[in-house]
Amino acid sequence: MTSAATNAPILEVRGLTKRFGGLTAVKNLNFDLRPGEIFGLIGPNGSGKSTAMKSVMGIERPTAGEVKLEGENLAGLPAHKIARKGFGMVFQHSRPLNRQTVLENIMVALLPDSLLMLFPDKALLDRAKQIAERVGLGAVMDRRPPTLPFADLRRLELAKAIARDPKVVLVDEPFAGLTLAEVGTFSELIRSFRDEGRAVMLVDHNVKSVAALVDRVLAMYLGEEIVTGKAEDVMRNETVRRVYLGGTLETSARPETSFKDKVPLLQVENISVHYGKAQALDNVSIHVHQGEFVSVVGLNGAGKTTLFNTISGFLPYTGEIIRDGEKLRGTSPAKIARSGLVQCPETRELFGEMSVRENLDLGGQHLADGERDKQIAWLFDLFPILKERQGQMAQTLSGGEQQMLAIGRALMMQPKILILDEPTLGLAPVILELLSKALEKMRQTTPITVLLGEQNVTFALPHADRVYVLEHARIVWEGDPGRFAAEAGEGYL
Repeated sequence: MTSAATNAPILEVRGLTKRFGGLTAVKNLNFDLRPGEIFGLIGPNGSGKSTAMKSVMGIERPTAGEVKLEGENLAGLPAHKIARKGFGMVFQHSRPLNRQTVLENIMVALLPDSLLMLFPDKALLDRAKQIAERVGLGAVMDRRPPTLPFADLRRLELAKAIARDPKVVLVDEPFAGLTLAEVGTFSELIRSFRDEGRAVMLVDHNVKSVAALVDRVLAMYLGEEIVTGKAEDVMRNETVRRVYLGGTLETSARPETSFKDKVPLLQVENISVHYGKAQALDNVSIHVHQGEFVSVVGLNGAGKTTLFNTISGFLPYTGEIIRDGEKLRGTSPAKIARSGLVQCPETRELFGEMSVRENLDLGGQHLADGERDKQIAWLFDLFPILKERQGQMAQTLSGGEQQMLAIGRALMMQPKILILDEPTLGLAPVILELLSKALEKMRQTTPITVLLGEQNVTFALPHADRVYVLEHARIVWEGDPGRFAAEAGEGYL
């Protein structure tokens, strides 16, 4: 490849803007992408990264701006037409054809736009096999997607994206849910796309993994560019650090000595968990006092959800989990929840075709009528929007309202210990503010103990009395939030 070809951008994005009603999710974004380059788009939750990528790909129609591929403006074209021009998209969530084999999934991606060729010829079959081998699926070509491990489903998405030999490959959250070893393997695969002369654009929260891979990176916040440049320079940028870590964080930690229980309310001692051969937690120990707010912070895939699911009784483990002096091993998840240790899962798990009030009543079904009315009045005071929406079906709520409903349903169980798993995931800043105020009100006015799992440090730390940092299945730091920025902040990024 000549240097001139390398230096001429293949993709030019100018003034890209995407509005949803009154919310501007992406504002006047500009960047170039060159052949044989890996370009990263990073930013905390809600910064507009995925919306920017979907607007480039035509999954979302941009409100304004240009998306030029080799000089041709594709902005506003439907996604399938943009894909035909030379784009491959690797989605964060796998969407395979579950009744077809891996090989058949790749062959469908290879089929020409005209489906006249219903019977594959040998060339198509050979090409599909070649792509399967190329991404490391050679040994599982004849298996169906539901039987595959998570990493192989991600490989299948890569295979489908490169099937049509794209000039530009867009990859959304390539490392979400992968182990450290798998991150290494996927990084090599993505590098190999660059070595073939393709332009690659990654969108990810995991700054460390992206930084090791990209040639340049653009950091965004609230829909706008903060800075573009080499990864190490961007990570040192003061605004980027403030956005990810909160800079001088407003903290209001209560010292650990102020909690009266001599033995912590919840003790997790040397917990290890495996998913098959992969280690999801490695010798993790944490403790939480009665009435304490503890934040477990870590990037996607660090092990936060695994830790919470283990405490809630869903996963086998080695080590001990002790609550009020009693070991929880062998106790069913239902009994653990009924005893007052309640988890609000990252996935929310609402009943979409039931109303807001019906979802809440399910959480409070064990309460006597008078007590349930009292609890719901307290909850509506905490989340007034739920009162307004109580007759509405849960699936028609916005993401932020659904999150409030999920937390509300957990609170209707009158938890003694509330576990909140990634409550801010994908939420707009205005909703974060509402959640933040509700948490602070709970902290000031109730005896509830809270264990919060977050990658959004700016949200997690102001509410925390103590902080644990979880990284690749291990606890790597523990301390009060005031010390976090000074001691753990650089390592966290």
